[in-house]
Amino acid sequence: MGKGDLTRAAILERAMDVASRCGLGGLTIGTLAEELDLSKSGLFAHFKSKEALQIQLLEYVAGQFIERVVRPATQEARGIPRVRAIFERWARWSKWKSMPGGCLFVAAATELDDRPGPVRDRLVELQRDWLGAIARAAAIAVEEHQFEPDLDPAQFAHEVYGIMLAFHHARRLLRDPKAQERADAAFEALIERAARVERTRQRRRVG
Repeated sequence: MGKGDLTRAAILERAMDVASRCGLGGLTIGTLAEELDLSKSGLFAHFKSKEALQIQLLEYVAGQFIERVVRPATQEARGIPRVRAIFERWARWSKWKSMPGGCLFVAAATELDDRPGPVRDRLVELQRDWLGAIARAAAIAVEEHQFEPDLDPAQFAHEVYGIMLAFHHARRLLRDPKAQERADAAFEALIERAARVERTRQRRRVG
């Protein structure tokens, strides 16, 4: 990695902190220049525009998410262990110290849901990719006979995402000390429901 790449990574790391605290809309070349004590012209040479900065930040954070959540989770055994690893690492991700304001994707989704443009479009692509990854993990659990055969993986992914959004709301806004406990209970209930039919069939075969 060259010196320029290292500089860009350091800038994006600070940009992630700023956007987590101030929102993606609050991240501009000017505000980031102040944070880094750099000239606007120097940062402009890297990013050219506020929009380009925000999109590159989304790409950077997505890369961090892959390294911290997706890749380790996919090393777990196929089926429920992998699905559970996805959830557990995702919950840990929202507490990462480099994002003091919580998950940047959750905050950005609220900011950008009614603001058309390239930044929103890229966020939508990233979120759809993530929902697809969760759905694939659920589909693999079906293939491994750990989830019921008629499970809808897309619906399962939707419900996992809903649990995580509720967790973020309870932990960040409500300061609920039981936020993690409630999220864990909701997730385990979802796993239980998804696996119930298959376990029943296995018991019948044994009987």
